[in-house]
This record gives sequence, structure tokens and C-alpha cells, in this order.
Amino acid sequence: MTQNDLRAPRWPGYAEVHRVTTILRRESVGGLLLVIAAVVAIVWANSPASDSYFALRDFRFGYEPWHLELSVGAWAADGLLAIFFFLVGLELKREIVVGSLRRFQTAIVPVTAAVAGVAVPALIYIAVVHTQPSLLAGWAIPTATDIAFAVAVLALVGSHLPGPLRIFLLTLAVVDDLIAIAIIAIFYTSDIALLPLGVFAALVVVYGVIAHRARAWFARTPWAAWVVLLPIGFAAWAFLHASGVHATIAGVALAFTIPVGPSRRRTNAGTDLAEQFEHRFRPISAGIAVPIFAFFAAGVAVGGGDGIVRALSDPVTIGVVAGLVLGKPLGILLGVRLLTLVTRVRLDPALRWIDLAGVGLLAGIGFTVSLLIAELSFPDGSPHTDDAKIAIMVASLLASLLASCVLLVRNRRYAQLARDEAVDADGDDVADVYQQPSSGDR
Repeated sequence: MTQNDLRAPRWPGYAEVHRVTTILRRESVGGLLLVIAAVVAIVWANSPASDSYFALRDFRFGYEPWHLELSVGAWAADGLLAIFFFLVGLELKREIVVGSLRRFQTAIVPVTAAVAGVAVPALIYIAVVHTQPSLLAGWAIPTATDIAFAVAVLALVGSHLPGPLRIFLLTLAVVDDLIAIAIIAIFYTSDIALLPLGVFAALVVVYGVIAHRARAWFARTPWAAWVVLLPIGFAAWAFLHASGVHATIAGVALAFTIPVGPSRRRTNAGTDLAEQFEHRFRPISAGIAVPIFAFFAAGVAVGGGDGIVRALSDPVTIGVVAGLVLGKPLGILLGVRLLTLVTRVRLDPALRWIDLAGVGLLAGIGFTVSLLIAELSFPDGSPHTDDAKIAIMVASLLASLLASCVLLVRNRRYAQLARDEAVDADGDDVADVYQQPSSGDR
């Protein structure tokens, strides 16, 4: 909790609201809500009351002259998910400015792993569906990693895993998100209207100037961002939506204008505004935006046994599952291995290849962004969209189970090393043994 949070005004029920938002900031809780929303959607979509689910998802509302008469599902995918991408943008900027992506030596290994972890799943998917060119549009579906889901699993099974392994996963997932954002912006945008795009760019500049000039006010006054920045951000989102570029990109663009670090002109300007915004808005993303998106995106009418057989035999399903479960860990391991072979870059001494394999499997959890790309890949009403969603959920479950098996074994090993050292009478430093197991433990 920051000092500004401590100075925040109290009201009846404040303690309960604060307790809930604190819980929602935990990665495991966000991942659990995501799973619950998806399960409820699948059950409802395949129940006798399925018509009510699809009627709710397809209900349209909004202002048509502004091209904003959208279905509830589209509002969730284009609107609410922009909040998630705003948080992703804040994480990206922080990593680039003050985090692990700032230094080449610490960034090159996870960046290489992320790039290879995107390329290999895409190539596997293409190899599976190459005989049907119409299915090639889904090549990007198995390339994305769900950072919230993956970190939640790691938090549940990896209490004693080395710190550098967690940093590796977080950096890899952040770069993976950046690549996914670029893929959506470049490959899933067709016709672009230049005038709305220009207005969007101008609004982003205005948003950034205000955020920088009034950063101290926004830091110490929680409601200020809602009153000043939110209307500008919504207008920018609406114009980007009208331009033809996927509107979730607005979240990233706006986040990149938020200042990182205290003001150089004002040493008393308070804490990092990007950190403050991430702290304030993460509960909204984890507790509302992403679960609602998952609820409307994951509802697939399987169609009984025949539908399951058809979905499992669809090349799209096979390509997505193979890309996520096999392609992700294979790409990450190959990328890092090639990097260490052809350059002088070496792994952190605390990392072991078996640990990287576990993280590679964990990266095969492609949920939120993969579901979004699945909706963008095929025409409306295509059965391949539903098959891709089924494949994403099956692959994410398999990746979670396989990664948990590997990382639980490694976690027990690191826990045992810590216990052994705790009772060791030779005086060696506990952290050294914990971070750097002996060669026989590799």
C-alpha cells in the first residue's frame, strides 16, 4: 500500500471494499475468477437454457452514428479488454524504463525465448493446416501466453522456486504480450479510416500531456483520473474503434503515455504514477474486465458427442493444441539454447534447463489473448472459431497440468535444499545454496 492509499478518504464500507480489492490484486485470485467465468459460460452455453446465454451475448446496444452499436460480447472484447491491455501497457513501459528490459544482458534471454516461443507455435499450426489455406488465418492463435493465468499457476505451485525464474517468466510474458499486440495491430486490421485514426493520435497526445503535467495531482487524488483522464481515454478508444484498428490497442497506447518514476522537476511529486495506476486499476481488470470477457468469449455450444468428435478432428483444434502445448516449450528452450550456443550470453546461475522447461509449459497457457485472436481469425459464425476456443481451453488445461507436475517436483527439490541448509552447521549462506543448487541437482 502506498502513502497515497493511506491518505485516501474513508467511507462506510471502505474496509470491505479495500479488502476485496487487495484480494483481487493477487495473481491466483485473478486466474481463479478467469477459470470460473469460463466454466460457467461453457456450462450455460451447453445447458437447456443455452438460448438465453447467446441472446445475452448477442444483445446489441450503443450509439450507431458513432459506430458503437455493438453486441454485449463485442463490448466485452473491444471495450472491457482495453482495460486489460492498459494494464499490460503499464507493465511493458515499466519493464522498458526501469525493469528487466532496460538492460541488454538481462533482457536478451527472455526476449529471445519470447520470440522463439511465438514463432515455433505459429509454424506448428501452419504445418498442421497447410493443406487448407482458408485456415491459415488462425496462425497467431497459439502464439499468445496468458500472463495472469500463468503467473497464478506459478504462485500456487512455486513457493520455493528461484527468484530469477519468476523474473524470467514475467519478462517473457510481457514481451509475449507486446508481440501479440503487434500481431493484432498489423495482421488483424483491414481497412483503416485515416481521419478517426488521426483524431485518436491527437487525443493520445493530449492524454499524455495532461498525465505528465498533473502527475502529482493524479497521484494524490484517486478520483482525478476518473474525472479527467477517463473521458479522454474513452474518446480515444471510440475513435480508434471507428478507424478500423482493433480498439484494445488504445489501452496500450494510452498506458505508454503514463509517466514512470517520480518527476525530475519535483522531488516531492509522490510515487511512480504508472505504479499507482496499476495498483488502482488491477482489481477492475482482474475482477471485472477479464472475467466478463472470458464469460462471453468461452461460451461454445459443443453439440454433444458428435460435436466433440468434430471439434477434435478439426485441423484448427489440432494445430492450436499442438502449438500451445508442444510449440511453446519447444520454442522457448530452442531459442535460449541457440542463444547460448552462438553468443557469450549465459543463463543466470540459479536457472536450470528443467526449470525453463516447466516455465515453457506454463507459457502454453494461452487464454485471454488467444481467445481474442480466435474471434478475429475467422468469419462470424464460422465453426472454426468455436473449435479454436475449445482447443485453447483444452491446451491451457493440459499446459497447466504438465507445468504443475514439473514445477511441483522442482519446488520440492528447492524446498528440501533450503531445509538442508537451514540445519547445516558449516555456516554457508542459505541464499547461495537456494539460488545455486549443486551440479548434481541439475
